[in-house]
Amino acid sequence: MPNLRELLDFYAEAGVDTPLEDVPVNRFSQVEAKRTTTPLAASPQKAPATPSERMQSAPPAPPVVTKATVPDDAQIAMARQLASSAATLDELHAQLAAFDGCNLKFTAKNLVFADGNPHASIMFVGEAPGREEDLEGVPFIGRSGQLLDRMFAAIGLDRSSVYIANTIPWRPPGNRTPTPLETEICRPFFERQIELANPKLLVALGGPAAKALTDTTEGILRLRGNWKSHTTASGIEIPVMPTLHPAYLLRNSAQKRFAWRDFVSVKLRLRALTE
Repeated sequence: MPNLRELLDFYAEAGVDTPLEDVPVNRFSQVEAKRTTTPLAASPQKAPATPSERMQSAPPAPPVVTKATVPDDAQIAMARQLASSAATLDELHAQLAAFDGCNLKFTAKNLVFADGNPHASIMFVGEAPGREEDLEGVPFIGRSGQLLDRMFAAIGLDRSSVYIANTIPWRPPGNRTPTPLETEICRPFFERQIELANPKLLVALGGPAAKALTDTTEGILRLRGNWKSHTTASGIEIPVMPTLHPAYLLRNSAQKRFAWRDFVSVKLRLRALTE
C-alpha cells in the first residue's frame, strides 16, 4: 500500500488540487445569499460634489480582460500560417507564446515548449504537460519525468543528448484529455517543431503522441515496439518508436519490461544511424 505522501503525490500529478466534501455545496448560491442578505450601511447625506471632486473620485477604468477563444477551423488556419512562418525554434517558441487561438492557454500557468538539446539526434514526444510541468514550464519533470530520466540513463542518454516536447504545449484543466480540435490547433506547431529540430529518430511516449505522429487509430499496447514513420511537411520521413508513457508505467510496473525492450530497440537504431 502506498504511504500518504505517495498518495498525495499521485493525486497532485493527476490534477486533483481541491478536496471534495460528502455533500455537494453550491458556491454560487452562497455568494448570491451573501450579496442579498448583507445590509448596506447608511451613508450620511453630502453636499453635491463639484466637477473637480467628481473627476478625482471617478472609479478607475475596468481592466482589459483577454477572453479565451472558441476553437474553430479559423484558428487551425492561423496556427498553420504562424507555424510555417517560423524559421527557427526560437521563432516558433515566440509565435506559440503569442498565439491566442487555443483556449487551453487561458487555463494554463505556463507554456511548456521543450527541454533538452534541440540539436540531438533523438526527440521524445509526449501528449501534454501535467501539474508540475505547468508550474515550471518544462516537460517531464514530475514523477513521470523522473522515471523517464532513469529510462534515458538505462540506454546511455540524458537530457543533454535528447530533445523533449509535447503535442500540446499547455496543460488541459485537471489533466483532462485534449479535445480533437485542440489537438488539431496545436498540430502545426509541434509538426513544425519536429521539422526544425530535424531529429534522426522520434519516440512517441504514450498512445496520444503515437497517434498524432503516425496518424493511426491503433492502441498503444498494439503499437508499441513496432517501428512506424512520421513524414514532415517537407517530405522527410523520420522513424518513430511508439512506447508506453512513463505515467502508465508508474501505475503498471509489470509493463516496464516492454518499455525496456522498446528502449533497447531505440538504442540500437540510434547507434546504427549515428555511427
